[in-house]
Amino acid sequence: MNSISFTELGDKGNWIGGALLLPSKVEKLEVTTPYWGRAIATIPLSGRAELDGAVEAATAAWPEWRDTPVGDRTQIMFRFKALMERDYDQIAHLVALENGKTVPEAKGSIDRGIDVVEFATSFTNVLRGNVMNVSNGVSCEALYEPLGVVAGITPFNFPIMVPLWMIPIAITSGNCFILKPSEQTPLSALKIAELLTEAGLPDGVFSVVNGTRNSVEAITDHPNISAVAFVGSSKVAEIVYSQSTANTKRALCLGGAKNHLIVVPDAEEKMTVDGVISSSMGSAGQRCMAASVMVGVEEVQALIHSIVKASAQLKLGEDMGAVISATARERIIGMIDKAEEQGASIILDGRNPQVPNHYEGGYWLGPTIIDHASPEMTCAQEEIFGPVLTIVRTESLQEAMKIENGSPYGNAASVFTTSGAVSRYVSEHASAGMVGINIGVPVPRDPFSFGGWNQSKFGHGDITGTSGLSFWTNLRKVTTRWPAN
Repeated sequence: MNSISFTELGDKGNWIGGALLLPSKVEKLEVTTPYWGRAIATIPLSGRAELDGAVEAATAAWPEWRDTPVGDRTQIMFRFKALMERDYDQIAHLVALENGKTVPEAKGSIDRGIDVVEFATSFTNVLRGNVMNVSNGVSCEALYEPLGVVAGITPFNFPIMVPLWMIPIAITSGNCFILKPSEQTPLSALKIAELLTEAGLPDGVFSVVNGTRNSVEAITDHPNISAVAFVGSSKVAEIVYSQSTANTKRALCLGGAKNHLIVVPDAEEKMTVDGVISSSMGSAGQRCMAASVMVGVEEVQALIHSIVKASAQLKLGEDMGAVISATARERIIGMIDKAEEQGASIILDGRNPQVPNHYEGGYWLGPTIIDHASPEMTCAQEEIFGPVLTIVRTESLQEAMKIENGSPYGNAASVFTTSGAVSRYVSEHASAGMVGINIGVPVPRDPFSFGGWNQSKFGHGDITGTSGLSFWTNLRKVTTRWPAN
């Protein structure tokens, strides 16, 4: 089923020591579904005391978990994967309910999270390290060693997928993990906790601490948390990175983006139209991989016409979900208004969309396309994080790449073309960590890792794949020589 039903889930707490805890003396926050703009649950606004409880449970659990054979750890991941597949539809509806995605979009995000779980099940081979004789009678061995208690801070837009970028790799490599999910979408994180416990994960190895800024600051300051991963806006990513590293923690913080789609006249029409729309309008544009600027090279008017025509046919609640909040909706509309004031043309206007009657009260915006924007306009420079595509027109591929290179971000860039020479030029000159050739959302699949460049990332390395494993572990090198017989 792809329809969403309004569901009240009641008071939710933190997951600490293998159980749901409801702090009695902590202020509560309502969790609102974007589909109706109505409260569906409450969570505690946890502070340092609640985080201390999670750290204490993790610290107590870590010695035994660290010494658990990696084969036993991966068996828990196998069972966790099976449980996620068992509850697949239920999880998808939960993600859609709290985030505003369509159910198919929610399922796609679950699939990408399961990819990382599958990667973690391979750790019996990955974590065995390497040994070789480096000279006569001398061997060197490299071993992956867990850090201890680590933490992740995740955003609202992918409440299952982004936590699963971190959790399977971190805990299967022997760490105990504390998750601070977005206060706007905390329910999926608690579902992860329930399934991990059902899969046999020992109490204390995984915790969920709900809250807002106070919870984040408690994590970055806590002396017994060794590493912090973050995904969110660049502004907050830089703050979390700075505070974490100032407290001698390892930190990897992924930020925002202003991704570019380069479209040239020889691009294949259907592939281009589908790719541009899915990238810019998928998940209502609320993803760091959304390509929100299309740079049209030379004469691409026919392609633009097809993109507008197809975008106008998207149905809210079926093909596209809602944005996360009323505040987000107002901010996005303000960005569209500003583009119009600055002289751009709104060739598809979603500011006053037709919303199905059964979703009245929700946070809805229709697909919006801004044309004839100049590179210096706000809509072409700043992350909008909504279902808005900005079109900038250029006369050459070199000029298009200059625009792409001029962005302070560096998450992703894509090109739509049938020319090998054009695709090679873009892939070699884009200032982005992930490049797509005729792919609008060029997310690597494990074991290839996810991560951008420039102001889209603070810290070294990537969050998934073998690079993610390196982040959550130390590499111990053992050099051995025995006396000759």
